[in-house]
Amino acid sequence: MSIADRIRVQDVTTLSDDWYVLKKTTFACRRGDGEWQVQSRETYDRGNGATILLYDPARRTVVLVRQFRYPAFVTGYDDMLIETPAGLLDDAAPEERIRAEVEEETGFRIHHVRRVFEAFMSPGAVTEKIYFFVGEYEPADRVSAGGGHAGEGEDIEVLEIGIDEALAMIADGRICDGKTIMLLQYAALHLLR
Repeated sequence: MSIADRIRVQDVTTLSDDWYVLKKTTFACRRGDGEWQVQSRETYDRGNGATILLYDPARRTVVLVRQFRYPAFVTGYDDMLIETPAGLLDDAAPEERIRAEVEEETGFRIHHVRRVFEAFMSPGAVTEKIYFFVGEYEPADRVSAGGGHAGEGEDIEVLEIGIDEALAMIADGRICDGKTIMLLQYAALHLLR
């Protein structure tokens, strides 16, 4: 029996579609014991995204970005977040979108990217799937200062950090973004040992 055979949607209400779409869905779910149970969940649909870790194997460095994230701020996090460059797909292929996003945010034009995995980051409430990429860079690949688009509210600082320092920043809490931690750990295990 597939999951679709175990779910019967009863009602869907759109709560907001101002920025992205927030819906409340009531559904019946057939449990493992065969009983049907009615549940209600809110889901936030903002589309899928992609993120990339740029790494230089010769110098053992990575490129990250630092920017303000309002949702982190309202939880009491009083600093800018250090992250891997990322963006929503907006109907583009993940590889195409991440090449454009990394150049926009960091100023590096990357010709070869490699998809390493994909993951749901918060499947209890958010529909977004993120495609994770890595790409080698060298200083000559920088074609602009990066920084994002001010018209989109972006004010991005580009950071070039040694992999050992980046891993220490995870340990001491300076890097606390999930997608960034995942890609840095991937790099430590597979790329920059």
